Amino acid sequence: MSDMRDTMLTGSEGIKKTILHGGTGDLPRFITGTKVTFHFRTQLCDDERTVLDDSKKVGTPMEIVIGNMFKLDIWETLLSSMRIGEVSEFWCDTIHTGVYPLVSKSMRRIAEGKDPVEWQVHTCGMANMFAYHSLGYDDLDELMKEPKPLYFVLELLRVQQPSEYNRESWALSDEERLKAVPVLHGQGNKLYKQGRYQEATQKYKEAIICIKNVQTKEKAWDVPWLKLEKMANTLTLNYCQCLLRMEEYYEVIEHTTDIVNQHPGVAKAFYLRGKAHKEVWNEAEARQDFSRVLDLDPGMKKAVKKELAVLNMRMEEKNQEDRDKYRGMF
Repeated sequence: MSDMRDTMLTGSEGIKKTILHGGTGDLPRFITGTKVTFHFRTQLCDDERTVLDDSKKVGTPMEIVIGNMFKLDIWETLLSSMRIGEVSEFWCDTIHTGVYPLVSKSMRRIAEGKDPVEWQVHTCGMANMFAYHSLGYDDLDELMKEPKPLYFVLELLRVQQPSEYNRESWALSDEERLKAVPVLHGQGNKLYKQGRYQEATQKYKEAIICIKNVQTKEKAWDVPWLKLEKMANTLTLNYCQCLLRMEEYYEVIEHTTDIVNQHPGVAKAFYLRGKAHKEVWNEAEARQDFSRVLDLDPGMKKAVKKELAVLNMRMEEKNQEDRDKYRGMF
């Protein structure tokens, strides 16, 4: 067995492969655009072999498209040494595992249904993630601080050539991507009207990913970039409207804040952020946002008036509740 093992990963320093279960057939062809479906488990090299991530637990296998700038390019190397149905364990040294925490964070957020910015895995937006002090997961923060070798246990399920599968948004050319945007936008709006908010978010998300992928190739703040930015903002705000319906208020505040920090003239972002603040009893912030809306777009006066009436009522109820709660205490 060992001689085959060595020939398959020649030239790759810092990788040891052990085949746990042999696959069938010849080695598949891996070319740009090939779609690979596989299960993975990532483990630390400690005594317990602590599991960091396991796609079988999540319930859906991982899919990547070769040559698509998926940031953990070491996986492309490992997978291309495997046959269909094979299960192998790869020990990978730190030179190959440094970016794993970032990729893992994105995959976890996608699995939790949280992340409309999953394009960060596929684009050169990695640098901005280094700016965050925390990835939001203790085990990943630990690994960020001190990269370690990892074990990847991979099971190769399917390899499809570019002609054999329906290419998803991030495997498309830029032209195809931009054509897909209005279609996805329309599907999202339709689902929103039917009250199918979770499904609508998926459509908006996919459209945002298409735009962001194209946008990374433009020069920031140039006209083409700004046009794409405007489209992305519109979709993000639609996405936020779904989140409001799904009562994900803090996430709305996060996304709308991103928009107003970059583009302080977008009235609708302030409006949706105001609504989210209202829902979590941030009275001062809500009032501030609604007054910004009126400055930017006096045509929203009626809508804002309605929101403020609801806010007053909610604050009154909360104050009454607090009074009742404390009355019993003294």
